[in-house]
Amino acid sequence: MTARDLARRVLERVAKDGAWATLALDAELAHSNLDERDRRLVSELVYGVLRHRTRIDRAIALHADLKKTPPKVVLALRLAAYQLLFLDRVPAYAAVDDAVKAARAAGGPKLGGFANAVLRKVSTVREPALPADTLAKLEVLHSLPRWILDELVAAAPPAQLEAIAAAFGEAPPLVARVNTLRTTVDDVTDELREAGATVTPIPDIPGALRLDGAGDPGRSPSFLAGRWTVQDAGAQRVALAARPRAGQTILDACAGVGGKATHLAELSGDAARIDAADLSKTKLGLLDEAQQRLGLTSIRTLVCDLTARDAPLAPTYDVVVLDAPCSGLGVLRRHPDAKWRLLPDTVPRMAQLQRQLLAAIAPRVAPGGTLVYSVCTFTRAEGPEQVKALLASDPTLRLVEEHRTWPPDADAFYLARLERQSTAR
Repeated sequence: MTARDLARRVLERVAKDGAWATLALDAELAHSNLDERDRRLVSELVYGVLRHRTRIDRAIALHADLKKTPPKVVLALRLAAYQLLFLDRVPAYAAVDDAVKAARAAGGPKLGGFANAVLRKVSTVREPALPADTLAKLEVLHSLPRWILDELVAAAPPAQLEAIAAAFGEAPPLVARVNTLRTTVDDVTDELREAGATVTPIPDIPGALRLDGAGDPGRSPSFLAGRWTVQDAGAQRVALAARPRAGQTILDACAGVGGKATHLAELSGDAARIDAADLSKTKLGLLDEAQQRLGLTSIRTLVCDLTARDAPLAPTYDVVVLDAPCSGLGVLRRHPDAKWRLLPDTVPRMAQLQRQLLAAIAPRVAPGGTLVYSVCTFTRAEGPEQVKALLASDPTLRLVEEHRTWPPDADAFYLARLERQSTAR
């Protein structure tokens, strides 16, 4: 099976079965015998088609009715059109010939000829003119569904809007978080540079390094030895905002696979008492693996419903971190298939869940304690409006800090640090 065959298989699983691209891609690559160069090509093709689908479909639609075209042929056309429009190093004939073979296999010689005619026109005509209206232009140019673009317009700094929209269509950087309990930033930097990576420190985030050309972290000896882990710069700010210390009791609510719990453990010298709670036993199993790899011992995992009255949690904690489930619009460059999966009603549905979680978790913040609320999205309903409502409902909490991050520097994160008064007034 070629790299293009594998890419089409992944895209078909995403379109037909609703699979997440990241998981489907990882699973297919794990069972392939492709070399490293072809593995990179598969990833480029899958994510490229998903990131730029609007532009790709507009180019194809000049010459074909996509609604009347068989799904397998649509995938073949999209994959080839992406190469023709966005990849300068891929010969046009190679992209076209591959798509023709795929279309012929899907529906016979007639569909093969159809694909050949369409793609040769795409190669010549390229893309139709962009709309004149500013927002309509951004919607097309960066393949952002209009409802997502409207949410972005409502939240982003106007002067940065176009740059942020463009960044959501780019590949995200690989960011390392150095485990300073086992090594130093300088040693990890030297080790990764010797392995061929370009390493750039990220300002204002101690221990954060941008890696270019590092390859698969899972094949890095220093990663496997627990000297560093992968975590986006925006996500690293969450544990830093919590300012954990040795001896504190800490709750990482909705802990997931443990990026923030392990960071909290490292920042507290692995000397705090951390409860990492989540509904998913599978995710917490991965957290346990990460804790072991990083050489940490202070995290206890709890499979539970945080909104349940009998959740096995302590009555109060010195620090509570709630990285709440959200629409995930802030990580579209990592999960571009979400653009085509999510619907406008996703935001109010997730906002309701966040309110329920905050109502259940906020009372567990001890007097004098800290609550850090964060979401990997940029919508106002899931970020500042949640915090505003919480403050209105609990006058013993006060807002100490709010922070947003935006691509290309980091994923689009929102976080708020709140503190509870030592004694109620």
